[in-house]
Amino acid sequence: MLTNADITALIDWRHMLHRFPEVSGQERETAARVVAALAPLLPDQVITGLGGHGVAAVFCAAEPGPTVMFRAELDALPIEELSTALHRSCVPGTGHLCGHDGHMTILLGLARLISRRRPARGRVVLMFQPAEEDGSGAAAVIADPRYGDITPDWAFALHNMPGIALGRAVLAAGTICCASRGVRIVLTGKTAHAAQPEAGVSPAPTMAALMPALVALGAGGAMGDDYQLVTLTHVRLGEPAFGISPAHAEIWITLRTATDAKMAGLMCAAIALAQSHAAQAGLMFAYTKHDDFAATVNDPQATLHLENALDALALPFDAGDLPVRASEDFGRFGGHAGTRSAMVFLGSGVDIPKLHNPDYDYPDSLTPPAVRLFHKVMTNLLD
Repeated sequence: MLTNADITALIDWRHMLHRFPEVSGQERETAARVVAALAPLLPDQVITGLGGHGVAAVFCAAEPGPTVMFRAELDALPIEELSTALHRSCVPGTGHLCGHDGHMTILLGLARLISRRRPARGRVVLMFQPAEEDGSGAAAVIADPRYGDITPDWAFALHNMPGIALGRAVLAAGTICCASRGVRIVLTGKTAHAAQPEAGVSPAPTMAALMPALVALGAGGAMGDDYQLVTLTHVRLGEPAFGISPAHAEIWITLRTATDAKMAGLMCAAIALAQSHAAQAGLMFAYTKHDDFAATVNDPQATLHLENALDALALPFDAGDLPVRASEDFGRFGGHAGTRSAMVFLGSGVDIPKLHNPDYDYPDSLTPPAVRLFHKVMTNLLD
C-alpha cells in the first residue's frame, strides 16, 4: 500500500509534470523525467526511445510466467491552460488537460509497490507511451523491433473521466471507444482576377456543397455497431485577398464509427463523394489521412480481471454509457501477437471541467485507488 510519504511525493511529481507539458511526438523531457523517477526503483530493464520517446520499465519475477503490461501516456495537448493553480503549465499554448500526467503518476506509484515486492512469477511492463493524442503512438511502439521482446500476454489501461463520481469505474467487455480518422480533402482549380472570376476555376461552390454532404454521411443517432458520425473541423478557401478568385480549398473532417469495419466503409463513401464533386467541377482532388484511431475493444477475459480487482477493492462499477464516442489508441495493443487487453474509465468527479477543457486538472485524490486497482490486477495474475 502507498504510504503518506509516497502519496505526497507522487503529488509533487505529478505537479512537476503538469508544469512542463509536451505535445505528441515531442515528449523528450517528459520521458527523461520518467526515466529519472524510475531509476531508484531498480527495474530490471528500462527501454527508452520506444516508438519515438516511449519508455518501458520491466520488472521480472524469480519464476517464469505471463507478461502483464500497464500503460500510461506521455503527451499533453496543444491547448492554452486557463488556471490559477500553482502547478499550472509553464509552456504557452500547451497543457496536460487530459490527465495524462495523472496516468503517468499512477504507473510510478505502481512501480514503487513493485520495487518493494516483486510478483511471484512473470514480468510486469510499465509502458509510458508517446503520441496518444494523435493516434500514432501505440502503432509506433508496436512497430519498434524492441517491442517484440516485451510483448505482453495481458495489457491494461485506465482513463480518468469527468462526469463520473470520483473513483467509480465504468467498464464493459467489447467496444468501449469508437474508431476515428481525420481526413484532409484538397480541391485545386485555377486562380483569376476577382473582376473576372469566370476566367478561373474556383473551388468555392464545390466546397459549399461538399460540407453539408459530407456531414450527412454520418447518421449519428444511438450508439451501436452501425453508428457513424462526420464532423466538420476546419475549412480554408483561397488567400486572404480581395483581388483574387481562389484556386485552393481544404476541408478537414473527422470520421467516427463504432467499429473498424464501419470505418472502412465510411472512408470509402467520403472519398468517393468528394472525388465525384471535384470531377464535376473540373477540380483536381487529393486527400490525406491523419489521427487514425482503431476502435478500442475490451477482451472479455481481460475485462474480467479488472472486474475481479474492482470487486476485491470494493470499488463500484457498471457499464455506464459505453461505448463512448471518443477514441483511444490503446486499442491497437489488443489482439496484437495474442495480447488480451482491457481499459477501464475511473471517475474523476461530477461537477468538474471536462477533458480537453482549458481549465481541466487531474484530481490527485484519484491516484491511490487507481494504483491499488492496477496492483490488485497484477497480483491476481502473477502471485
